[in-house]
Amino acid sequence: MSKLTDNLEAIAGQIRQLFTERDVAREKVLPLSREVIRFSSNAIRAIHRHEFEPAQDFLQSARELVREIRDLVAGDAELGGAGFVRDAEKELAEASLTFALIAGNPLPSPEELGVAPAAYLNGLGEAVGELRRFLLDSLREGDLSRSEELLAAMDDIYNVLVTMDFPDAITGGLRRTTDVVRGVLEKTRSDLTLIARQKDLTDRLEKLERDL
Repeated sequence: MSKLTDNLEAIAGQIRQLFTERDVAREKVLPLSREVIRFSSNAIRAIHRHEFEPAQDFLQSARELVREIRDLVAGDAELGGAGFVRDAEKELAEASLTFALIAGNPLPSPEELGVAPAAYLNGLGEAVGELRRFLLDSLREGDLSRSEELLAAMDDIYNVLVTMDFPDAITGGLRRTTDVVRGVLEKTRSDLTLIARQKDLTDRLEKLERDL
């Protein structure tokens, strides 16, 4: 070996060892990330069925797996920032925040969930879509009791997200999520306005019929 590269093999050995360790960790983290997403999806389904106790169990399982993932990627910023890790954290945040908002509980913080701030905010944005779904399901059942409360929560979330004016490299593409939230919010507000007017008209007609 040339004198110019006499330490190259030692450097290559160190890199090879790092890659080996990262590959081993990655093979462990990938299935865990998929399980987090599965548990989070199951939690959201349970929430929409008003099955809050099973939803809590699913969320607890997902949180435990995220902690395990964090332990595996500790000290490896590149692996910790991998797309599948971010996706798992975002799904956990979405499900946990959806649960809190619908159950009327305080919102858990990123630290409590063990997720990165960018994943938390993107999960918060996606929770708005779940609130719309829950709200519309309630309206179809004739329950308007929480419509204003949930719409106000959606509005509050959008007002926070729109202030996070930072590059996508920092926020994990939050700008696009915020744009989607705006569209969902506008559509939901329009739907609620239409339904409120229809209800008011129905109430007036019923009153008129009673008065005749």
